[in-house]
Amino acid sequence: MSKFIFKTDEEIELIRQSCNILAKTHGEIAKLVDVGVTTQALDKVAKEYIGDNGGVPSFLNFNGFPWTLCVSLNDQVVHGFPSSYQLKDGDIVSIDCGVIFKGYFSDSAYTYAIGEIQPETQRLLNVTKQCLTLAIEKATVGNRIGDIGFAVQNHAEQAGFGVVRELVGHGVGTKVHEKPEVPNYGKRGSGIKLEEGMVLAIEPMINLGKAAVKFWDDGWTVSTRDKTPSAHFEHTVAIRKGKADVLSSFKYIEEVLNKKKS
Repeated sequence: MSKFIFKTDEEIELIRQSCNILAKTHGEIAKLVDVGVTTQALDKVAKEYIGDNGGVPSFLNFNGFPWTLCVSLNDQVVHGFPSSYQLKDGDIVSIDCGVIFKGYFSDSAYTYAIGEIQPETQRLLNVTKQCLTLAIEKATVGNRIGDIGFAVQNHAEQAGFGVVRELVGHGVGTKVHEKPEVPNYGKRGSGIKLEEGMVLAIEPMINLGKAAVKFWDDGWTVSTRDKTPSAHFEHTVAIRKGKADVLSSFKYIEEVLNKKKS
């Protein structure tokens, strides 16, 4: 029996519907992300929007996690707690969210710049997002997990950034986390072969400084050991022949951000 949970086309469409609620939730969050807003306020909006649209927050109460969103500020890599902290000019904030819809799970993350950020931090955000695009290009039938990891590692390290190793992407769809693990480093042609019906959460986590991280006493939050900023972008992706099927979307986030700029 396979240790991987392969999805039928019908199941992938249900995951896509879950991802659509998730993408729109991220869009609602994007409307609020600004100087002076508390990260708890973002969590409240996400929880309400998911519930109002027939979904359930997949992170809430997962292994005791007490929030709808993971909100990770500046040097926090992932799994930060929403709080009364008010976003400040120059911050970056990674917002990771998941939805269950009709029993199917989706997962996606985006890192925002608050006001004017340092040019090198903006470059980190740009490169990390590019890493996600390059990784997705490798998420096709016949390639291997190592091809995805190599694409991320190569691009990030060429830019002079650190690639987090202790935290990885994963299978997703019928649980929050499924096999296989999807590291952001690796050798081309190594690891398990990608097959039709796999659905992966691909999520580069890249540090401005060194790769080393530390785990907080709260049991969740992870930050960079050298206190440099970290960025995180994530999509839920179905493995297909020729070209990956990206089920989640940043469309609604980017529409909001473009309006804010204009």
